[in-house]
Amino acid sequence: MRTLKFLLQKEFRQIFRDPAIIRILFLMPLIQLMILPRAADYEVKNIRLSVVDHDHSDYSRQLISKVTASGYFQLDNYSNSYALGMDAVEKDKADLILEIPANFEKTLVKEDQATLFMAINAINGVKANLGGAYLRTIIQDFNQEVRMEWIQFPRFSPELKIAITSSNWYNPSMNYRLFMVPGILVVLVTMVGSFLTSLNIVKEKEIGTIEQINVTPIRKYHFILGKLIPFWVLGIVVLTLGLLLARFAYNVIPQASLLTIYVFSAVYLLAVLGLGLLLSTYTANQQQAMLLSFFIMMVFILLGGLYTSIDSMPAWAQWLTKINPVAYFVEVMRMVILKGSTLSDIKPQLAVVSAIALVLNGWAILSYKKRA
Repeated sequence: MRTLKFLLQKEFRQIFRDPAIIRILFLMPLIQLMILPRAADYEVKNIRLSVVDHDHSDYSRQLISKVTASGYFQLDNYSNSYALGMDAVEKDKADLILEIPANFEKTLVKEDQATLFMAINAINGVKANLGGAYLRTIIQDFNQEVRMEWIQFPRFSPELKIAITSSNWYNPSMNYRLFMVPGILVVLVTMVGSFLTSLNIVKEKEIGTIEQINVTPIRKYHFILGKLIPFWVLGIVVLTLGLLLARFAYNVIPQASLLTIYVFSAVYLLAVLGLGLLLSTYTANQQQAMLLSFFIMMVFILLGGLYTSIDSMPAWAQWLTKINPVAYFVEVMRMVILKGSTLSDIKPQLAVVSAIALVLNGWAILSYKKRA
């Protein structure tokens, strides 16, 4: 125990003597947590709309007014020529074309139906899909309003209408930041922990102090624990600062006990730090360690369910998420903060991440070559 104590004292002194590490540990995650939730937003607004109106009727004007009043669309081009609308798309001045045919109102009144044409610039696939979905919903609402007006006329027989009301569980106001902030906090804790620990042992190799440690009677697991525990403590501190910032900057308040988050975070950090130490034992310099750690972490984050639903991924990617600790932590953070889940609810995730932590840290101890 005395050996481990001296190693911990050495590591903490080494960390706090380096101002760059302090900035990376504390300032970088807090700045990113202030910026990313405000920038990363799935909701698309200010979709540039080009309207080609061949009808110029009351119904066409009502439809255009309804579309622009929704707050999602910005009318940038209005003409009666489809060629002009396409020219706006090709010059990147419009994202979507809505073409209203001639005799739109007359056909709708006489034949009870009419056709609209919609062309979407799909270079930005996300914006195209969401913009098209928004516009289809607005047109359906407009169609329903027209039908309700017609019911009042004698020549139309009243029809039954089923009204549907919905309520959103766990996030009633559909606040996007309540969904994103927990996941972004997971990413920041992960990046800080994995990067710094992956550079730890290899830094000792580069400055030559690893040789001095190798000739001492320090056991391998003491050495790995001495490298792991300081960053585990600092990871918990970074998580705490992130939760405080989420509370006061975004009003993100966990619906369950913070103890659940900290218990899972403690085990999760062991897994992430163990991965960083494992990479550090296999690399020869800090550049190799940084690039390898960045590559693995980017794969984990992209397959972690933060930006893309795991259920919508292909089968092989879903299998990879089974061994991805980031995916479990993102899921647990959202369960605790939004649903109010307790320790009993996250037992499966806790068991898997504990097994991953045990494997990675055990592997790091075995792979560390201590030469006499």
